[in-house]
Amino acid sequence: MAEDGWTECVRSLKGVILDMCGVLYDSGAGGGAPIEGSVEAVKRLKASDLQLRFCTNETQATREKFVAKLRRMGFEIDVSEVFSPAPAVVSILKQRGLRPHLLVHDDVLPEFDGVEKSDPSCVVIGDAADNFSYQNMNSAFHVLIGQEKPTLFSMGRGRYYKETDGLKLDVGAYMKALEYACDIEAEVVGKPAPMFFQSVLNDMGVQPQEVLMIGDDLVNDVGGAQQCGMKGLQVRTGKYRSAKPRSI
Repeated sequence: MAEDGWTECVRSLKGVILDMCGVLYDSGAGGGAPIEGSVEAVKRLKASDLQLRFCTNETQATREKFVAKLRRMGFEIDVSEVFSPAPAVVSILKQRGLRPHLLVHDDVLPEFDGVEKSDPSCVVIGDAADNFSYQNMNSAFHVLIGQEKPTLFSMGRGRYYKETDGLKLDVGAYMKALEYACDIEAEVVGKPAPMFFQSVLNDMGVQPQEVLMIGDDLVNDVGGAQQCGMKGLQVRTGKYRSAKPRSI
């Protein structure tokens, strides 16, 4: 984008949405570590006249624990400013009267305390990390294949993300395995689903063209935002990898 075009873009903004993992911090042992300059960047945005929200596909902890961790890193963030998939999928389950079989991280289970889980009628998967064992994947498969109309909810569809010790497989890889095995298409709750982004815009009370989404994922962050009419900006941190020529 030319300089004049970028200046006009910035002037038209009323809000900014930040991805979190890979933009503000890298997750990992000991809770992870903030990315250089990110704490200061959030402070500057908070001090501006722009509305600021945080949009994450983080599903390894409740929002409360997640925000507490980031506050310990120095970020000025409130739970009400953070949008994540777990509360959104709980709302959908209650609206449809569905009972989930959960294949999620142990630390996010409290988000589902108010949902009936006996005799499952669907499957919900998130970034389950070590819970993505063959046995657990097979159990989820059996729930789905036993349904007349299998329903699979995936809290995001990322391929991988970055921790302090390197790249890790994300929920999208396991979502694709269940889709393939059951010949179904998952309902994605989280980025890049349009309804997920729209819930953030509704909370901000702004139009899509007035908002800039900043993330490290070209497809789920930038691409998802652009499909909703927002502006998108990819940072060169987190999972960002420069293109390398392929050998023939």
